[in-house]
Amino acid sequence: MKYGESTFDILYLLFAITAGIIILVKRRDAVGRLMGSAALVLGCGDAFHLVPRVLNYFVDADFTAALGFGKLVTSVTMTIFYLLLFFLHTKLFNRENLKEKNAVMIGLFVAAGCRITICFAPGNGWLTGDGTMFWAILRNIPFVAIGVLIVILYFRNRNDNKNFKRVWLYVTLSFLFYIPVATVVSLLPMLGMLMLPKTVCYMLVLGVFLKESRNG
Repeated sequence: MKYGESTFDILYLLFAITAGIIILVKRRDAVGRLMGSAALVLGCGDAFHLVPRVLNYFVDADFTAALGFGKLVTSVTMTIFYLLLFFLHTKLFNRENLKEKNAVMIGLFVAAGCRITICFAPGNGWLTGDGTMFWAILRNIPFVAIGVLIVILYFRNRNDNKNFKRVWLYVTLSFLFYIPVATVVSLLPMLGMLMLPKTVCYMLVLGVFLKESRNG
């Protein structure tokens, strides 16, 4: 188990970071910069959690604080990732009227601000590992709101770009896999396995970015 999961985590991080670099090199317009930046934010942010997780399998030491800090960083960078997805949408599909676009942007930033503020609250117990289900649910309420808005935006334009036609589905599935882990995994540890298909969904999104980068 530890070898399979560790190998998967390492390959995912290498894929995400490499994809970000490739996209930034191949496509240097606004779309390319947003896709490449989103990929790097995703990969580098997840590294703060996944590297200690891998080390925890093979090194006899207490990684509680490192894992907790990594979860905090990942919580923030995932929020930034979805904000970048929003701005990417505005560049790819510039069809919404300005008033609607501003309303969505305000909603996303309010939800992101709430999410990040809650993540930094002491009650999360990141460094001690004693966070409660209450705080796990609380910090993910605005995160789910962000996800819903992103899914709606990409769903509406699913037929306008053949590369991005399934992004709404990948994001939806990633949240469906993530929420049980983020909220009740302490009660049912086996739910942690759902993080693997969640990560596959993110890799599929990055695959879309790589395909789109060829059009620049």
